[in-house]
This record gives sequence, structure tokens and C-alpha cells, in this order.
Amino acid sequence: MVCLVDSVISPTFKSMHNNGSINIFKAIEYNATIEFYWSPLLVESNSDDPISHRVPDRIVRVQAIEKHARHWTDADYLVFNTYLWWRRRQMKVLWGSFESPEDGVFKAVKLPRVYEMALQTWAQWLEVHVDRNKTQLFFISMSPTHQKANKWGGIKGENCYSETEPVTEEEYVGDGASPRMMRVVDSVLGELKTRGLNVQMINITQLSDYRKEGHPSIYRKHWETITEEQLLNPKNYSDCIHWCLPGVPDVWNELLYAYILEL
Repeated sequence: MVCLVDSVISPTFKSMHNNGSINIFKAIEYNATIEFYWSPLLVESNSDDPISHRVPDRIVRVQAIEKHARHWTDADYLVFNTYLWWRRRQMKVLWGSFESPEDGVFKAVKLPRVYEMALQTWAQWLEVHVDRNKTQLFFISMSPTHQKANKWGGIKGENCYSETEPVTEEEYVGDGASPRMMRVVDSVLGELKTRGLNVQMINITQLSDYRKEGHPSIYRKHWETITEEQLLNPKNYSDCIHWCLPGVPDVWNELLYAYILEL
């Protein structure tokens, strides 16, 4: 989002700094601020550290959101998204605190139920804390992945590696996004609307599903040194989840911009 405005603002009139989970861009001349807050599951989790969040056993506190949400108050626009970090069969839920986990209760809860529990906590916070006369709310739908080439007519066992063109079949529907989880989002947003709080869904899923060539592939950030064995088979370390920039996410932001102008 910052890329859309950064290039037209003089360096004298802008700043960018990081403060833990928050990245803050300021356009001084326009008295405008764009903030990115790291909270991949919306509610508290053991993946909340913006740098050290690669954990083998993900744990969430589905009823705890204030640690993050206190940073979201008083905004003119709030744009939410949470999906990829929920992509597993079940999630361990903690009723208790991360400071004293031994005093808490753990339970493995399957998807999409655990996802629904977290979104309900988020929705309850919005109802209580959002200024309905000021803050406009948006929820970006799930970002699809392209890890199974056979879904678009490619070779089974391949992925987005070496792809250079988008899917051209209009009826194409991949399996990199979960319809069940999408229905959970629709249900929660629908319940909020009946209670007088409108969260505008921006559905980027299908349009992004066609863009199998839009991922970093082997040009990803490497957290560990690539082995010689991996170099012989690049598809095994290709990133078919995140997106290139400039690229597909710019379209998402153009859609968001269009919605804002309509308000």
C-alpha cells in the first residue's frame, strides 16, 4: 500500500520507521499515516513476534485480542486479513496466558471451528471499540496459493516454478483457498451487519487465483542456506504462497482505493 503513495512524495515530507510489530509510514504534507501491524492470526498467538515467528507448534488464545487491538483504535480506515497462518488441520488453543502456560488449559481445535472462534472475538472487539461515525472497516479475502500445477493443467507434482503466464481458463478454480473458511468470514461479517456494523469484504481470491506466475518462486527470501540437492530441484524451494512486488497485491490496493473513494 505504501508503494502506491511513496513515489510521489518528496523525501523531505515522508518518513518510515519500525516499532516492534508496527511499521509506520508518514506523509507529513498530507497529515496521513499508513501503519502495518503484525498479528497474523488477529488474536494472540505464539507467532506474534514480527521476526521470530517460525514455530513448529502454533498456539492461539482465541479469546484474547486486546494486546493487538489496542493499536487499532481511532483509525480512519482499518483493513483486516487473516488466512494463510491458519492453513493446518487443527490448531492448539490455550485458555490461559503465554507467561504461565503451565497454569492454562490446552485443546486442539479443528478448522474451520478455531478460525470462527478467533473471528468472533475480533467481531466482538469491533462492536465495542470502533467509532462507527469515523472508522471505515474492510476485510480482504484469502490470498490463494499455487502449489499444485495439475490443478491448472500442469504436471502433477509441479508447482508455480517456471510459470510465466496466468491461467486463461475463465472457469478455473484452484485449491489454494478454502471455501469453508470463506463461508465463516461471510457468516461473521453478516452477523456484524445485522447488528449495525458494516465491514466491507474485498474479494481478491478468484482474480488472484488466475495469477500462478505472480509468486517469487526461487527468488524468495531464504531463511536457511540452499543445499546442493535443492539447487538440483528448484521447485522444492520455490515460494508459491507470497507475491512479487510490484505485482498482484498492487491490484488489491487499487480495489481498496476504489472502495474508499466510493464511501
